Amino acid sequence: MITPFHILNGDALESHFPEQILGEKIIARECLVDGSVEGLSLSELYETRWQFLNDNYGDCSRKSYFSKTVSEFEKVQDIPISSEVNLWFEDDLFCQVNFWFIINLISQNYQGQTVFLIRPKINSEYSFGSMNKQELVAAFQNRIKIELLEIKALSQLWNLYRQNDIEEMIKIARRLNDKFPFLEPAINAHKERFPHNERPGRPSQSLIDIMTEFGSHDFRRVFREFCKLESIYGFGDLQVRRLFDDIINTKDSGKP
Repeated sequence: MITPFHILNGDALESHFPEQILGEKIIARECLVDGSVEGLSLSELYETRWQFLNDNYGDCSRKSYFSKTVSEFEKVQDIPISSEVNLWFEDDLFCQVNFWFIINLISQNYQGQTVFLIRPKINSEYSFGSMNKQELVAAFQNRIKIELLEIKALSQLWNLYRQNDIEEMIKIARRLNDKFPFLEPAINAHKERFPHNERPGRPSQSLIDIMTEFGSHDFRRVFREFCKLESIYGFGDLQVRRLFDDIINTKDSGKP
């Protein structure tokens, strides 16, 4: 029997992954939604990512990035022929960008693998973390198979994301909507990240509105409210903190 593979978006899910679901786990330890994804090759992309993470979050040595993150992506490329591959990804933009990258890796190295997508239960679309082990088992039992033509279509989203070709991304999402209805909301959330008509992108504007409403710059309070209002983004505290600090620094500098 060929060992099944489970690709998890981050270490948090692994910590409470059901013991009865057997197989080898591969962890996607990236936040590709945040920062540059430039590079003509995978090796160039990995160098770009390491440099971004080190410059913006610090304490990210090249050795650590390649041993903890790149090594897991290489495992995806090395999944044996005809294996069963289970992708555990949520519906938010953070997870989706990582999902598009992973499905692109699978597409490039496809050798007859059977690929499934596992999503959180209804009303927990953005969080496996809120589910207990019994609920995770149920989600696994309700997994959906991703056919080869769908793998190829989904894999295009990664390259289009890198090119910021949002209109083409939306076309693919609408074509796949019946089976993958979460794609278009995530892509629209990505579109709204960008400044428009002299307004900052949606995440920054939400933070400004929250700070104004609360009359507070207490990050923990602002972050909790942001996560409630903008769960579609799936941003962690590091991503929100960068936006938060930019807003504060811009205000302190007197820039409009």
